[in-house]
Amino acid sequence: MPVHPRSTVVSVALLTLLVSGCGTGDDASSPARSRMAGPVAVLPDLTIKPNPAFYDMLPADIRAEGVVRVATDVPYPPFEMYTEEGSDRITGIDHDLGQALGARLGVRFEFAAQKFDGILPAVQAGKFDAVMSAMTDKKARQKSVDFVDYLNAGPGWLVKKGNPENIAVVTDVCGKPVGVQTGTNHQKLLQQRQELCKAKNLEPIRILAFSKDSEAQLALRSGKVVADYLDEVTAAYVAANADGGRSFSTVTGRAAVGEYSASPMGIGLSKDRPGLKEAVQAALQSLMDDGSYRKILTKYQVPGIGIPRATVNGALD
Repeated sequence: MPVHPRSTVVSVALLTLLVSGCGTGDDASSPARSRMAGPVAVLPDLTIKPNPAFYDMLPADIRAEGVVRVATDVPYPPFEMYTEEGSDRITGIDHDLGQALGARLGVRFEFAAQKFDGILPAVQAGKFDAVMSAMTDKKARQKSVDFVDYLNAGPGWLVKKGNPENIAVVTDVCGKPVGVQTGTNHQKLLQQRQELCKAKNLEPIRILAFSKDSEAQLALRSGKVVADYLDEVTAAYVAANADGGRSFSTVTGRAAVGEYSASPMGIGLSKDRPGLKEAVQAALQSLMDDGSYRKILTKYQVPGIGIPRATVNGALD
């Protein structure tokens, strides 16, 4: 198991507790508990208070530093995006939910940009503790991280305004260039769609993979691809907001995107952080139960992608 850069912090923190005779830290006035952060206003009408029991579940070094390091691939609206062009301040569903989770846990979720196909290796290397990046929980990915599942949404097509290619069923893109982001579940799904083209004796889909979905959108604008295959929520958000809704349309539904399993999106958590998965699951469930989770999804007009239970590693495939 790799040695974490925080190990020195843990040793110092534990030594301090032993020397000071603070015991287990169960007393709310103990030094360990006093490092727990106070209430946080996540939204104008949503202030989250910490739960000491959840705080105590966190790894000792995270409690000592007060930070969970979170990797995210920006931009992928409305899940993660910058507050404005030229800014490095992150916002979006994942960011707001991360702030709520941190507040409930009594620590801070600190987000940093990381290319999607490099996120899991970065977590395994100890650079990050968690992933919040609209990542689909898949059995293969569970070898790298544990998932606390938090959303459920299917794929969709982003197309030019009015759908000039008349994409109605998935085989309508056979023989045509389409864009997708590298390393995503959508890229794997597109590869599977090639069998549908083959079954109809059609040319294969010309799949062009891009490091960021924003690059796939640029390719769609320029005519390099006829469609972009991505999450249906992101497709809808981009279609509604890009150029005031004048540039793009969406095509959704299983006939158009092909069959897919109902694997949820998950918060990926390092397997080398004992207690973090359990703490995040408990905190997320509490946000679901008290309505805070729904308020965040409603802010982004997507309450329908919410799920009722914070399950662990719930992928079907």
